[in-house]
Order: sequence, then C-alpha cells, then structure tokens
Amino acid sequence: MRDAVIARWGPEVAPDGVVDRAAVARHAFADPAERAWLEELIWPLVRAHVTAWRAEAQGRTPRPLACVVEVPLLFESGGEGAYDATIAVIAREDLRAQRAADRGHEAVDERAARQLSQQEKAQRATYVVENDGSTEDLEAALAVILTSLS
Repeated sequence: MRDAVIARWGPEVAPDGVVDRAAVARHAFADPAERAWLEELIWPLVRAHVTAWRAEAQGRTPRPLACVVEVPLLFESGGEGAYDATIAVIAREDLRAQRAADRGHEAVDERAARQLSQQEKAQRATYVVENDGSTEDLEAALAVILTSLS
C-alpha cells in the first residue's frame, strides 16, 4: 500500500518510508477520483484482513462472545452484509467535528461529506448508540448490546 500511494502522489506522502496519513488525506479528499482510487486500493485489503481475523477468532477456544470490527465507511462501501449485526455510533454533528479535529484529522468537512448522514446510518444499522456523553456512557451502552448478542 505504501508503495502504491508513493507512486501515485510522490514521496512526500511517506517521509522516511512511513505513510503520513494527513498527507494522504489531503490528496484523497481533494479530488473524488483520487479518493475513489484510494478506496479501491484499501477496501479489498481491509476486507481480506478482517475475514482472516474473524476466521482465526472463531476458531479459538473458548470462542469469543463477539468479533467487533470498527469500519468507518461500512454502509458507504456496501460491506454491511459481511456482518451478523451492525452498530451505528452516532453523535451530534458539532461534537463529531470537534472530536475529529481533536484527533488531528485533516479535511474534516470533506470526510463528513463522503459519509452517509447519521440518520441514514441509524436506519441501516441493527443497533444504534448515541455517543454524546462520556466514554463511560458509550462503553455502558455497547456492553448492553454485547450482552444481547451473546
């Protein structure tokens, strides 16, 4: 993957051989064609990795209660069919933008424009959790769902 993004966008996206995610985001979110190219590169690799990980996890003894995979663009990529259940973790738009900025994400508005609305994700998901509170609140809500899945 590193070699592909360097070939596409130049060595500045991987100074000293380490991919600079912010530099990649600047390229990918500047042009829909560039974003599509990156998604076509990433999504098959991610799906293959997750499939292998889930198979390995399901073969463990004892078997895990659940295999949880965080997929930022699950519905947008059409990947929801690969999962037994989905959870949409939603939050107010202003809070989402602030959290993304706090994590140092580049192109926050462009990223948000690529995503389905919170309402659409909630409609498509098996479960919905509102994440407007604390980390402890989120963990408690997710624990309830995990219990119902087992």
